[in-house]
Amino acid sequence: MIKRKICVVITARPSYSRIKTALFSIKNNPKLELQLVVAGSALLDRYGSAVDYIENDGLKVIAKVHNAIEGENLTSAAKTTGLGITELCSVFDKIKPDIVLTIADRFETISTAVTASFMNIPLAHMQGGEVTGNIDEKVRHAITKLSDYHLVSSEDANNRVIKLGEDPKSVFITGCPSIDIALKVKNINKLNFDPYSKYGGVGCQPNYKKGYWVVLQHPVTTEINEAKKHIEETLEAMKALEETVFWFWPNIDAGSDGTSAGIRAFREKNDLKNFHFFKNMNPEDFLLLLLNSKGLIGNSSTGIRECSFLGVPVINIGSRQERRLRGKNTFEVKKHSSKDIFSAVKKINKSGKIKSSYVYGNGDSGKKVSDVLEKVELKFKKTITY
Repeated sequence: MIKRKICVVITARPSYSRIKTALFSIKNNPKLELQLVVAGSALLDRYGSAVDYIENDGLKVIAKVHNAIEGENLTSAAKTTGLGITELCSVFDKIKPDIVLTIADRFETISTAVTASFMNIPLAHMQGGEVTGNIDEKVRHAITKLSDYHLVSSEDANNRVIKLGEDPKSVFITGCPSIDIALKVKNINKLNFDPYSKYGGVGCQPNYKKGYWVVLQHPVTTEINEAKKHIEETLEAMKALEETVFWFWPNIDAGSDGTSAGIRAFREKNDLKNFHFFKNMNPEDFLLLLLNSKGLIGNSSTGIRECSFLGVPVINIGSRQERRLRGKNTFEVKKHSSKDIFSAVKKINKSGKIKSSYVYGNGDSGKKVSDVLEKVELKFKKTITY
């Protein structure tokens, strides 16, 4: 039996958790062959070496594409995208996939979409049809128009993709595979690993057993000149709280040089005895860390997706996740203000347990993705529906 070859391209740290359960479902499907390609910042130690977690989970990486241009500014983002196209076309020409699957809306993913489209390879897109601020908004909808199949996370996204002129027969509501991981850890009511000994990191090692906060804040790529100021406001608020904080470094987005510089400068000037900084964790451990935390502060989509399912309170700061579909776990702070962030944290402390939301699925997305890729008719030609 000839297996259908499914090439999945992972370009950044967060993309792995967004697709992990689907990767294993594809791998275990007797009618499919997984061709896993890892590229961009997912290969870089500075951003947590996602490729190490992928390989440690037993997944075979058939190609590594070193296209990430460091600099964390608008120019380096554009160059990274262009170099990705240059390198991926050679990979696709060699492995000859039947379908290429690209994930979500990070800027690097458009390299995958453009390359597959120009090479007449059917393209599937995970998590189209959503709405946010940031460059992600433009990238997401551009990939939708390049894609032949749409694996969306919600009814809301399904309707929006169809409104963009896509054939309803090519749109499938699969949910988000990261929710599958959230389901796996949801009933573990204590942290079953020591984050310091397992993941290292830098900074003091405060006692987290009395409770802790998690911070994950990225730059807003349409506001990169404010990135340093934005992170300083969050640092000030969390320092004033005088409670244990686990802080994760940002993604490789334009503006993250300002975010990282702000963190380093603040560490040099202040005694952050309650702070510890991490690069990355495997998806299960990260969600378990969140589940047992007091809450997540920042602007990561993890707060909107996985944390809504887990019932973890989230302070969502600024415009990065603007208009993304939410559960009832988010507390909005519109301005990057240390005073407003501090006040929101105090409100969370009084909010009590938050009920889980099922906005992005109920934990069976990976299997749904695999089933769709197995059965869809192979095509790379389409026209707008109106």
